[in-house]
Amino acid sequence: MTSSTPPSPPASKASATYQAALERSDAIAARIRTNPEEFKMLTGERPTGALHIGHYFGSIANRLKLQSSNVEILLILADYQVITDREVAGDIRGSVRDVILDNLAAGIDPDRATIFTHSSVPALNQLLLPFLSLVSVAELQRNPTVKEEATTAGITSINGLMLTYPVHQAADILFCKANVVPVGRDQLPHIEQTRVVARRFNDKYGATFPEPSALLSEAPLILGTDGTKMSKSKGNVIELRMSADETAKKIKGAKTDSERQITYDPQSRPEVANLVQLIALCEGGDPYAIAEEIGDGGGGGLKRRLTDAINTHFAPLRARRAELSADPAIVDDVLARGNAAANEIAEATLDEVRERMGMTYP
Repeated sequence: MTSSTPPSPPASKASATYQAALERSDAIAARIRTNPEEFKMLTGERPTGALHIGHYFGSIANRLKLQSSNVEILLILADYQVITDREVAGDIRGSVRDVILDNLAAGIDPDRATIFTHSSVPALNQLLLPFLSLVSVAELQRNPTVKEEATTAGITSINGLMLTYPVHQAADILFCKANVVPVGRDQLPHIEQTRVVARRFNDKYGATFPEPSALLSEAPLILGTDGTKMSKSKGNVIELRMSADETAKKIKGAKTDSERQITYDPQSRPEVANLVQLIALCEGGDPYAIAEEIGDGGGGGLKRRLTDAINTHFAPLRARRAELSADPAIVDDVLARGNAAANEIAEATLDEVRERMGMTYP
C-alpha cells in the first residue's frame, strides 16, 4: 500500500465492532437451536487445492452441525477469488472437484445444501456493479483483511479485483439473501462491509436485503506441522485425503521442542500444544488430560498418539472419499444441480434489484 492509504480504524472502534458482532453471534446461535428455519447460511471455500484438517475443524465440522439443525446452506466454491492474489491460478477445475469430494465425504448432503461455483452464476456477479456504487475507494483501501491477505501473499501492488474483494463477498452473501455467515474474527471486516452495502442499498432503493450477521467460529486455530499458520503453499498441511502412511510421515516431521515432558501450554509451547489439541479434537478429549497421559513420552510419544488419532478419526471420511472419486459423474451431478439452483436464485434477486432501481425495460 502507498503512503496515501487511509489508516485502519482505531483499536477501540475495532473492539466495539467485535463486541457487537459477538453479541449478535451469540443471539443467532441461541436462535438456531430453537428456530433454524429462520436462517439461510452462505459459506464457502476458495478452491486452491484439496482441503486439510484445518479446514475440517475450522469450517466443515460447523457446517455439519448446522446441517443437522436444518439450517438452509449454500456452499459457494469461489473460483474467481483464486485469481485475486495469484498470478498463476493452477488447476482450478481440479481443485473445485477436490473441495466438493472433501465436503461430500465429510457428510455434506447435496440434497440439503446448494453447492455451486462463483463463475457459473452470472446474475450474482452482475450485482457487483450497483454494489460498488455504494462503497467509497477509501473504505475499500482501509479494509484490514484485504491488507493482511495482500501481505501474506507477498503482494506490493493490490490489483482491482483484490481491492474490491469485500464487495464481491457482499454479492456472494446477498444474492441469496443469506442472513448468517460463519466466519472467524479475521473475516469480520468483510461481514461489516456486506452489512453496509445492504443497508445503503435498502436506504436508497427500498427494503431488499437482510443485513447478515457473522456466526463466529468457536474452533481453535490449527497450526501447520511447522508451527505456523496451516497453508498448502507452505507444505505444512495434513490433507483430508492423505493415506495413513502419508499422514504418519507428515506428523513425524512436525515441529515440537526439546522438553521431554509433554504439557498443554499454548502460550509457552505452541507447537506441542497444537499437536495435543489436534488429538483432543480427534478423540473428543481434554487437552490437559491428554498431555498428562502422554507424560514423559516426549515428542515421539506425542506424535504416535496423534498419528493414531488422526488416522482413526478420518478413516471413514477417507474411505467415503475413495468411493466418491471412483465415479466422476457424482461430482458433475452435484455441481450441475447446485449451479442451476444458484442461478435461479440469483436471477430472481437481480430482477428485484433492477425493479428497485427502475431499470426494467420491455
